[in-house]
Amino acid sequence: MKPGVLLMLRAIFWGVLLVLIIGSFVSLTIMSEEEPMESNPSLNKLTPEEERVIVYKGTEAPFSGKYLDHKEKGTYNCKRCDAPLFRSAAKFDSGSGWPSFDDEIPGALKFETDADGMRTEITCARCGAHLGHVFKGEGFTAKNTRHCVNSICLDFVSAADEVATEKAYFAGGCFWGVEHLLKQTDGVLSTSVGYMGGHTSNPTYKDVSYKNTGHAEAVEVVFDPTKTSYEELTRLFFEIHDPTQVDRQGPDVGKQYRSAIFYTDDMQKQTAEKLIGILTGKGYDVATELVMADTFWEAEDYHQDYYDRTGKEPYCHVYQKRF
Repeated sequence: MKPGVLLMLRAIFWGVLLVLIIGSFVSLTIMSEEEPMESNPSLNKLTPEEERVIVYKGTEAPFSGKYLDHKEKGTYNCKRCDAPLFRSAAKFDSGSGWPSFDDEIPGALKFETDADGMRTEITCARCGAHLGHVFKGEGFTAKNTRHCVNSICLDFVSAADEVATEKAYFAGGCFWGVEHLLKQTDGVLSTSVGYMGGHTSNPTYKDVSYKNTGHAEAVEVVFDPTKTSYEELTRLFFEIHDPTQVDRQGPDVGKQYRSAIFYTDDMQKQTAEKLIGILTGKGYDVATELVMADTFWEAEDYHQDYYDRTGKEPYCHVYQKRF
């Protein structure tokens, strides 16, 4: 065999081998992306049929869903992660064959153009579960909106069984670390990172960091008051960051990294004042601001649950007993 032909055959052999290796890698990557239940054990286990709709964006047969004619008062939650999505007061009969809602719980949904390029898909803002589609301008209700949702994507919690939750808002440096340490408390139901205390609407991370919007990087904590208290959370807040630092926390410097408590009522304000008084009595020069809570602007997706997603640990937050 001529040397040139031999070299060509070798090149073809190694080229084919390289393609097979790359193809195997891509296949494994796709499989890992299509099997989120394996990579995120905190999500609820789904049946094959639930997975077909929720993960692979399928549709259940019309007039077959368990919640189509359901009229009990309560809340419809995400089947995959238990996040509250719709209140029963928003449910109406559209005759479409699927449960219909004319409004969602604020911040519960995400909206994206469907793969067909025409419809608008709705997914759970917390876990990305496919729910159905939203349609406008049909005139069914005064809100002129129809969220068409698969029953199989939902779980229902009766009003009689719902837990009365409370919210708390804290800022103490980079919101990644504050969220990570607060969410580990028993009784904390959910957390979100975002921006609060500024003078502009819909701020982005770049706005807050570079445009002097006045916002602080804050954490919203939703908790069950039968399992933990606002005082317990506030005590922990003072022990996971340095409340004596002004407009900074560790290496992070700027007004957005200030220490602040955004109270929602007089009870929360009085609790924070009491704890600041205790710390002051112990010799701490507390710089934490007490401010009435205003609008909490949720931060970009890549900031949410940062340390859980990356497996890293906070770089400027560490627990230090102060009480």
